[in-house]
Amino acid sequence: MEKHQLRYFAAIMDEGTFTAAAQRLHVSQSGISTQVAKLEAELGQQLLDRSGRQIRLTPAGEAVLPLAKNALATLEAIQHTAAEFGNAVRGRIRLGMIMGCSIPPFLDAVADLGRTHPGIELSLHEDHSDELQTRVLSSSLDLALIGYAGDVAPGLEVSVVLDEPITTLVPVGHPLDRAELRLADLRGHKILCLSPGTGIRSAYEDSCRRIGLDPRVDIDASSPATLLHLAERGAGVAVLSSSSTQGTGLRSIPLADAATHARLGLIARRGQHFPAVQLLRTKLLAALRPE
Repeated sequence: MEKHQLRYFAAIMDEGTFTAAAQRLHVSQSGISTQVAKLEAELGQQLLDRSGRQIRLTPAGEAVLPLAKNALATLEAIQHTAAEFGNAVRGRIRLGMIMGCSIPPFLDAVADLGRTHPGIELSLHEDHSDELQTRVLSSSLDLALIGYAGDVAPGLEVSVVLDEPITTLVPVGHPLDRAELRLADLRGHKILCLSPGTGIRSAYEDSCRRIGLDPRVDIDASSPATLLHLAERGAGVAVLSSSSTQGTGLRSIPLADAATHARLGLIARRGQHFPAVQLLRTKLLAALRPE
């Protein structure tokens, strides 16, 4: 068996389909199918049940998948460790980021790494924060910038880069254009918020539940900018983080009883210290948490 066959097998289960796995790995769907079939033939066991609309693991596949992921992680650790003894840091980093990420310091640090360390291959993956945590834990991503509220998943270590309250954003002159609001004041108005699985959405929902309110959302989107544009056009009241107010013509009204903050954090698997990954992590933290 070969490393790429294990990678293809793991990617299919991470992504859910041959097509999505092929797109992530930048190979043809037929190539992935052929190599996984060769792996199954070599092992003498069918790993994937292809009979239904959804690909499922066979009992043999369920037993082999964690071993395959461990083997891939070990091989990657060997490559990263060997790179330490070279003249320059080299390696491949798979970096995740929240959907619609446009944070200038984050993008600046990523661009700077490409200029200063040409031996590092970097791939970027956008997703919702909950999914990014799952992918870092499963070793399909090395690092990820996520939004969250509360704690991250066990097995992850997080460096908090932003911790701020949620707020409402309304046009000047809106009925809710006041000095301060409470969550109950939003009843009767359409609520605009980020998609489930984001830190701001989790902070809003948790804050509502703490005081016995139904955390209703009428329109959700993956991009804060989309919600701001909708709020400017009178589509509803945007619930976002305090920093989302920058550069808009909207009024930011604090929510006095929103107990849960929205956080932005950089996550990695606990004990992750590969040179290339650690280098990017240091750069990102320096950019996102300037002294």
